[in-house]
Amino acid sequence: MDARTKILNAASELFLEGGGDALSVRGISKRAGLSTIGIYSHFQGKQGILDALYIEGFNLVREAMDVIPEGKASKEQVLEACLGYLNVGAQHEAHYRLIFGESDAGYQPSSEAIAARDSAFSKLVRVAGSYLPEDASATERRQIALDIWAIVHGYVSISHHMVFTHDIDLDWKTMALRVVEVQLDAVDITKAKVKPF
Repeated sequence: MDARTKILNAASELFLEGGGDALSVRGISKRAGLSTIGIYSHFQGKQGILDALYIEGFNLVREAMDVIPEGKASKEQVLEACLGYLNVGAQHEAHYRLIFGESDAGYQPSSEAIAARDSAFSKLVRVAGSYLPEDASATERRQIALDIWAIVHGYVSISHHMVFTHDIDLDWKTMALRVVEVQLDAVDITKAKVKPF
């Protein structure tokens, strides 16, 4: 494993254990087994590490949804993209929590990080929006993307912060996909309605 990967893995572990406050160059270097000079040679300190994790997190989200070729999506393809998103939330919890609001209060994403975020959201809009009829507006495509994102993000967030159901075996992914399917069925019903004269 190269030094950069060790640093990012150590930072992810520390972030998961204690949030942004747990991240310090000294703590990361100790966890990674590298000198602080080694950290600074790869990143511009804590901000650079947070930026790298932020970019990596949004790239993981975008790649997970990359299941639909250009053109119209089937319900199964949208559900597959949602499953990819849910898997990222489960398998990369530190990245997920960082990119969706649990970062250090002083962290400001770079322009590259913002571009990674925007690219991931554009992919979500394309995936969800491609389920709509071809004449759907950009606003309608963005709205269905936000609806679906609210569903999958909600389930990921609840699974990360679950404190009240340790004795219950819950299948968060199946639950989330069932609700997304209900949303898509509602779109189908709307598409099938005949507009009045």
